[in-house]
Amino acid sequence: MNAVRHPPGPSWLKSIGPVDAVGVEERVAKYTTRSIKKASKLWGLRCAVSMVDLTTLEGKDTPGKVASLCQKAMRPHEGEGIPMVAAVCVYPSMVRHARRYLRGSAVRIASVATAFPSGQAPLKTRLAEVRAAVADGADEIDMVINRGAFLAGDHDRVQDEIASVVEQCGPATLKVILEVSELETYDAIRCASFLAMRVIRPGDFIKTSTGKTSLNATLANNQVMLDAIRDHYLATGIAIGMKPAGGIRTAKQALQFLIAVKETLGDEWLTNTRYRFGASALLNDLIRQIEKEREGRYQAPWTFSDATDAY
Repeated sequence: MNAVRHPPGPSWLKSIGPVDAVGVEERVAKYTTRSIKKASKLWGLRCAVSMVDLTTLEGKDTPGKVASLCQKAMRPHEGEGIPMVAAVCVYPSMVRHARRYLRGSAVRIASVATAFPSGQAPLKTRLAEVRAAVADGADEIDMVINRGAFLAGDHDRVQDEIASVVEQCGPATLKVILEVSELETYDAIRCASFLAMRVIRPGDFIKTSTGKTSLNATLANNQVMLDAIRDHYLATGIAIGMKPAGGIRTAKQALQFLIAVKETLGDEWLTNTRYRFGASALLNDLIRQIEKEREGRYQAPWTFSDATDAY
């Protein structure tokens, strides 16, 4: 499906409406008061495991490190009933290694691209990086938007660049990273969400952060983006996925994010085809909590193998 750009313009920006910041923050505060017990909690923990994008994005990444990460992704723990994670996310140069280790597995290969995390490279260079990652076997591309152009008010350029990346992705799923901390306001986050959603395809995602800035995913900025996805879906019938990334380190936090998804978008989004967590350090706490629910006691932290916390 080819992306078709819809120039935003003043009237379009006005039509998406402002964000009620006080209302958003009051709503997400209530998510932290919800109590989930027993079978429902165990289901939520397992669901969250299946939504994790297990990630390594470091200059010292090696094929061996990627191999270990892939093994962890396919078998997070020896215990029964713990699913595989959704994807392994690596730099483009590591995609071919991940492909070798994950061949025959349901775990997908995601690659950051478009000069991650800054996006500060010529467009032709960013598009070449996308093509290379897809050619090497990436199932998913996590791109960063041009925040400088967005903040300068050049929304047409931002949207055109996203549309160009869509064309280079081919069959690969696209996740558009807004980098919410640099957009600064809820209104800007909502605007950037709509800019992306109007040119990406059904099944593609919008994503909060690279995890490389001081502020990453929060319940509030996640809620602003969920509300935008809901409004876009009601207007167009097109279902867009969501990925909060960075700062989600505990099972308790993950369950609060899933509550937000259920109460805003419904059960149809409680699947890794529509919701992901970019939070590798989260995985071991999820497993630890699952084992506690199953056995009635916590296992020691060293029982679990390490997962790289890149974002």
